[in-house]
Amino acid sequence: MSDEQWFYCLNHHTVEPAEGCRAADRLGPYPDKETAARALEIARERTEAADRYDREWDEQEE
Repeated sequence: MSDEQWFYCLNHHTVEPAEGCRAADRLGPYPDKETAARALEIARERTEAADRYDREWDEQEE
């Protein structure tokens, strides 16, 4: 396994190595280019999961 880290640049919509745009403009790090290319999909999945958790939590309170 490589020690490389990959990022998804929100400005350029590209995958880049550690020596890329500033951290505030990137998602990551990811272990490989393929995973970094899915950064927006991964973020969406995580947000949906958190939203489900919040709804379930709210329903328990009722």
